[in-house]
Amino acid sequence: MLSNGSLSSNTSGEGEIRKALVEADLVDCIVMLPTQLFYNTGIPACLWFLSRYKNGNKNRDRKGKVLFIDASELGYMVNRRNRAFDDEDVRKIADTYHQWKLKDSDYEGIKGFCKAAELADIEKHNFVLTPGRYVGIPDEVDDGVTFEEKMGSLTAELAAQMKEASKLDKEIKIQLAKVGSKL
Repeated sequence: MLSNGSLSSNTSGEGEIRKALVEADLVDCIVMLPTQLFYNTGIPACLWFLSRYKNGNKNRDRKGKVLFIDASELGYMVNRRNRAFDDEDVRKIADTYHQWKLKDSDYEGIKGFCKAAELADIEKHNFVLTPGRYVGIPDEVDDGVTFEEKMGSLTAELAAQMKEASKLDKEIKIQLAKVGSKL
């Protein structure tokens, strides 16, 4: 497991090492993990799956391809400082990788979560291996409510909250005055 910086940094020869691993077709899968998953660091980490046998022996022929999985939005907060994966999160990542590897699977990329990229695409991106660069962002779910309707509703809600805040401020001043304090 490496830090997220190892996916894009060019310091200390990291860029050359990444380039050599990709050009040798050893990188099978990169999984971006969320922040706060590990107790000793708050930064995101990533998993690198390397393989010398991407030629389809008992599995899908994966030569010249790398699977990118962006799991940075998975997990739940255990407390303010720590995140955890539940079994479903782990299963989603593992199943995606296994489906991609299987010869006769129905693997399909999921926008915003996973995509198999060709080595030529990786080379175009200067061998940067950050999954978000390849998987993209998920499509926004259309809830059928127009922007104008949402904005009107939110504005009305904000106005009601501001009115309530004003009432509460007055009440606080009244109660403070009763105990001899002025605000």
